[in-house]
Parts: sequence; C-alpha cells; structure tokens
Amino acid sequence: MRTRWLTPVAVLLAAMIGAFTASAAWATDPLQLDAGYVTDAAGVLSSDQEAAAEARLQELTENSSADLFVVFVDEFTSPSDRIEWADTVAEQNNLGPEQYLLAVAVDQRAYYISAAAGGPLSDGQLDAIEEKIQPLLAQSDWSGAIALAADEIQGDGGAGMLRMVLVLAAIAVVALVIWLIVRTVAKRRREAAIRARGAMPATPDPNDPFSTLTDEQVEAQAGSALVRADDAITSSREELGFAIAQFGDQATEGFTQVIEAAKAKMSEAFDLRQKLDDEIEDTIHDRRAWHIRIIRLCEEINDVLDDNTEAFDELRALQQNAPQELERVRGERAALDATLAEAAPALAALTAQYDADALSTVADNPTQAQERAALADRAIDAAAKSIASGETGPAAFAIRTAEQSVAQSAQLIEAITTLGSELESIETQAHALIAELQTDIATAGTLPDTGGTLAAAAAATRQQLQRAQADLEGSGRSPQRALEALTAANSQIDAALAAGHEAVARAQRQKDLLAQTLTQANSEVRAARSYIETRRGTVGSSARTRLSQAEAALNEAIGLQTADEAAALTASKRALELARQASYYARSDVDAYSRQMNQDVSWGGGGLFGGSMSGSGGSGLAGDILGGIIGGLLAGGGSSGRSSSRSSGWRSSGGGGFRSSGFGGGGGRSGRSGRSGGGRF
Repeated sequence: MRTRWLTPVAVLLAAMIGAFTASAAWATDPLQLDAGYVTDAAGVLSSDQEAAAEARLQELTENSSADLFVVFVDEFTSPSDRIEWADTVAEQNNLGPEQYLLAVAVDQRAYYISAAAGGPLSDGQLDAIEEKIQPLLAQSDWSGAIALAADEIQGDGGAGMLRMVLVLAAIAVVALVIWLIVRTVAKRRREAAIRARGAMPATPDPNDPFSTLTDEQVEAQAGSALVRADDAITSSREELGFAIAQFGDQATEGFTQVIEAAKAKMSEAFDLRQKLDDEIEDTIHDRRAWHIRIIRLCEEINDVLDDNTEAFDELRALQQNAPQELERVRGERAALDATLAEAAPALAALTAQYDADALSTVADNPTQAQERAALADRAIDAAAKSIASGETGPAAFAIRTAEQSVAQSAQLIEAITTLGSELESIETQAHALIAELQTDIATAGTLPDTGGTLAAAAAATRQQLQRAQADLEGSGRSPQRALEALTAANSQIDAALAAGHEAVARAQRQKDLLAQTLTQANSEVRAARSYIETRRGTVGSSARTRLSQAEAALNEAIGLQTADEAAALTASKRALELARQASYYARSDVDAYSRQMNQDVSWGGGGLFGGSMSGSGGSGLAGDILGGIIGGLLAGGGSSGRSSSRSSGWRSSGGGGFRSSGFGGGGGRSGRSGRSGGGRF
C-alpha cells in the first residue's frame, strides 16, 4: 500500500524538479561577458556563425571609433527589464562610452542596445539601428542581425564613408577647377582694365579733378592747353606792344614783368613736352604726372595773362575818359586832407596811453600817409599836363597812380584808429581774464593737492597777475603783452584745476565703490556663514577657513574705511572674493555628501523616513537635515565608522576591463543612457 502512494509522489517530485531545472536553464541573470565580442549563453549560433560574427565585429573596431558587444540569453532576469538588464551587464563588464552592448533574449523575444553617455552614436542613430535589425531578430537570423548592426555603426562597412569621401573629393576638384577658371578670367580682366587705365587711380579722389581721367584724356588735355597758352602769350605780347606805344614804358612796366613770368612757365611746359616726345622710354606714372604738370602750368599762365588783360582794359577806360577821371581823383584827394589832419593827433593820443611796442606797427603811418598824398598831388599835376598836351595814354597812367596813392594814404590813417579800438578791446579782455584767474586761484585752494601741483600753479598765476596788472596801469600800458601772459597763466592753472577736479571725482568714485563693495561683501559673508552653520556636519575645513579669512578681511575694511579708503577697498574686495570661495567650497562639500547619502543611506524603504533620498545639490531635505545634523555624527564622533566603499563608477576599482578591443571605459562611471529603445521582436 505504501508503494502505491510513494510512486505517484515520486513522479510528481520528478516533474517538479524537471520543471525547476528547465526554468533555471532559460532564466539568465546579468553575466560576465566572454573574452571576445560575442557571448552566446543561449546557444543560438553555430561555431561558424560565431566566428564570422567575431570577425565582423573585429573589423568594426578596426575601421570605426566604436565597439559592439553582443550577448544572447534565453531570458532577462534579475532584472527582467531589458534596459536595466543590458545596462547592468555593460556596467559590470566596465564598457566605456564608445562600447555598445546588443543584448538579445531569444525566448523572451526582447532586445536592447545599451549605450553610455557621450558615445559617438546619438540616441536617434541607435533607435534606427534597433529598428533595422528587428526584422532579422524576428526571423531568428541572429548572425544577420549582428552583421547589420555592425554595418550601420560603421556605415556600410566603410563603403558609404568611402563613397562620401570620393564624392566630396570630386566636388572639391570640380570646385577647384571652376575657381581656377574664374580666377584666371578675373585676373585677365583686371590686367586688361589696368592696361586700359594706365596710371589712372583706381579710386577717384574728390580733391583731384584728374583722378577721373584716363591717361589718354590727360594727354589730350595737356596738348590742347599747351597750344592755347602759347597763343595767349603771343596775343599778350602784341597787346603789350600796343600798350607801350599808348601808355609808355613806365605805365606798362608791370605788364612786361607779367609776360616774362608767363614765358618762363611756358618754357618749363615745353621742356616737359620734349621729355615726353624724346626717345627715352618713360614710365606711365611719369608721363601722367608730366602731362598734369603741363596742364597746371598752362592754367597759371592763363590766369596771370587774364589779370594783365583786365588791367589794360581799365587803363583804356581811363584813357577814354581822362578829363572826367582826373576830376574824380582830385575830389578824392581833397577829401583826404581832413583825414590826414587827424592822423598825427590820433597817434599822439595812443602814444600817451600805450607802450611804444604796442604801437610799433603804426608809428610811421602819419608820415607814410603824407608821402602818399604828396605822390597823388604830383600824379594829378602830371595827368593835367598830359591831357592839356593831348597825351591821353600817360594821363591815364598818372590818374591811376594818383588814385592808388590816395587809397593807400587813407588806409594808413585808418590803421591808426583801428589799432586804438583793438587795444581797448584787448584791455577789456585782459581785465576780465584777471578776474577769472583770481577766481581760479581761490578754487585751487579748496581742492586736494597731494603733489603740490595746484599750489605751484596758483603761485605762478599770482606772479603773472602782478606783471599783467603792471602792464595795464599807467601811461605806458601794453595790453597785448599783458593778455599774452594772462592767457599762458590761464592755460596752466586750468590744467591744474582739471587735474584737481578729477582727483575729487576719483576720490568720490572710490568712496562710492568702497560703500558698494562693503555692502556686497557683508552680504556674501553673512550668506556663507548662514549656509555653513545650517549644514555644518557636511562642510569641510576649506570653506570654513575661507569664511574666517573673509570675516577678518571685512572687519579690516570696516576699520580702515575712514583712515585709508584705498586700503579699505582692497580689503573689502578680498573679503568678497574669500566669501564667494567659502560658499563655493561649502556647496561642493554638501553636494558630494548628498550624492554619497543618496547611494548608501537607506532608512525604511530607500530614503529619509521612508521617502526619497534624491536631492539637488544638497538643497533638499536629505542634504540639509542629514548633512547638517546626522552628517556630523557619521563624519566624526558618534558614528560606527561605517562608510560606503562603492564609487560612482560601474566598479569601485580603477581601470576598465581588458577586452580583445582594448581597455574598457576607465574608472569613473560615464552613465548608461537609459533611453527607451529596443523592444520585442
């Protein structure tokens, strides 16, 4: 009877053991990858397929900046999520940012490519690769999926890149050829334009009328100007001959000199033309310059000859109306007598008031005016005799001489009265400047004068004032000398006052800056002190040291702000900088402690009082309370000495694992992307 019920029990037990054994066969925890690129824990690849996959992945490593590792398992377990399982395997095997892991659960029909942050492929590229290999995985074409993934990562086995390089090279060659053709054509056009332009400036000069003319145009103008000027001189010589016969040698002496000067300029122009026409080769720049010189010489010739012609015309007008013109000049000479009588008394009045140097320019004006009047009288007599004898030409010249003599005499007398008015105006200006300088001296006494510059300028100005006042007093005054000295003194003290005002403004700016910096430093020190005190359990010595130094510097600045503003400003700036450093180091300490607590501390459900331990820069509840209160116990006295041995990387040890493709990702954790890729197939 016992045998009857033992048999079914044995059968049932065997079935349970078989079921458990089968379950253990396909349920796969995160594992250690094999030495190569492919780890076939599910046994889906033949030896030939695995060898081909290894060769293709080795080729990927050699021809690109990325590695691809592949793992086949029956099912993802511990964790069962495809993303967590693949990232866990990558982390445990220390894969770096350039090393990707394709994890495939053949029975679970799930797959995913694990990637670390900072790798050569973007999330979009990884999604595209997963999408392309999904049909092959669905068909259980495992080796095909590996090859396709490698092709996509590498870029069609490098063929696509080669084609791209060849296309770009071809485009570059074509562009280079086109550029060379365009450059050659443009160069030839420029050279043709340069040849056509010759020495003509490339950019017109508004001050140079010739800058818009070509060499040919300048040459044509020079030839025409040369001919016109030569004809004008010939005509003027003929006119001079008629004038000599009409007015006499004395009347035309000035005209003769004008024509001789014109002939000299004409000779220079012909010499330049000869140089242009001789057998010696000249540069285009010399030829252009000489042609322009010829044009300008001809213009000067025409100008002086035109003036000469106008003078001849005036003489002819006088000749035609000689009796009437003589009476006009006699009237002007008679009106001059009253003015002549005022010249000497006007000068004597000025002499009684002013220094001789001040009147030097008009001292002989009365005498010169009398001489001009006498010359006018003689010319009027000569003109009357010439008219009486019928010689209208010499009469015209005499009338012109009398006319000019009367005008010059009146001008000499007018200069005396004009100078007197000017001296009075200068005196007024000098007295006004004295009052201004006295005000400047008083202002200088109110400004800071650390270097003694203001005092020296004020003393020099006082001396100038004394000399100027002496020049402005008594009968021998010299207003010009006084104003000159006062102007120099005004420039000197104005410069000193400007420097003094700038010093005052600079001192005020320094005072304002000190007040602003002290306020800012006090705020930064207070903020740093508050931050450190509320998180004192996690803040190290660097932050505390800088805070102490900042407080000392701030106290120093406050103590110096009255006695030495410059030193106080320096101390306040140092306090501000130290306070900022203290805040920076304190935040760094709190952030580091908060990250450590997030990883290692777990109270009743993975967080503070059953909540989450995540924080942001130590500013959350976990960073503040644990860092400020409990952190002191863990870091120093009441702690049991427990500290986490885990690092922030995939492994607590340093370098990455050594694989057939080289070293892994290094010591620090680069972080797997955790993107929502992969899926089922």
